[in-house]
Amino acid sequence: MQRAHAYVPAMPTPAERTDAQVVRDVLDGERDAFRLLVRRYGDVLHAHALRMVGSQDAAADLVQQAFVQGYRKLSSCREPARVGAWLFRILANRCRDHVRSPRRRDVPLQVLPDLPSVRGDPADAAARAEVRSRVRAALDRLTPEQREAFVLKHIEGLSYEEIAAAMSLSVASLKMRVHRARESLRGILEEFV
Repeated sequence: MQRAHAYVPAMPTPAERTDAQVVRDVLDGERDAFRLLVRRYGDVLHAHALRMVGSQDAAADLVQQAFVQGYRKLSSCREPARVGAWLFRILANRCRDHVRSPRRRDVPLQVLPDLPSVRGDPADAAARAEVRSRVRAALDRLTPEQREAFVLKHIEGLSYEEIAAAMSLSVASLKMRVHRARESLRGILEEFV
């Protein structure tokens, strides 16, 4: 007599697994599942780190450190469905510490200047490169907290609510921080004129 097989639902594909499922799987011993979180959030975290520290190498190191810390402390993530925001918070703290560090030795190198396009006016390209350089220098002079708030709002385009949640601030406090960052940037950029 042949036994009937019980219906076993198919496992969701990696793309179909929610963050909460991935966290649960990692905590249940499926260590390779963490790679899904690295793939989902690695590029976004790297882009933020690069904007905060200005160096590809330092940004890559900080993201890697954030993922290692996240993996080690995954059981302390209170909202597994929001593990991306939790990882972002870890990275943001590491970026702030990096920027504050008096022992910081890595200085971003401008290996190649922005090259003018074939059709563009070389003078316009040079002017744009100069503006980018001045803005980068001005951002570097902001406090780490102001830089982070300004970058998230005006460069990455997040809403005040999203940023406040990621930074564990009230929306009112965040708006004040962004306002102060804008005022500081305005003053710094006026020095260049």
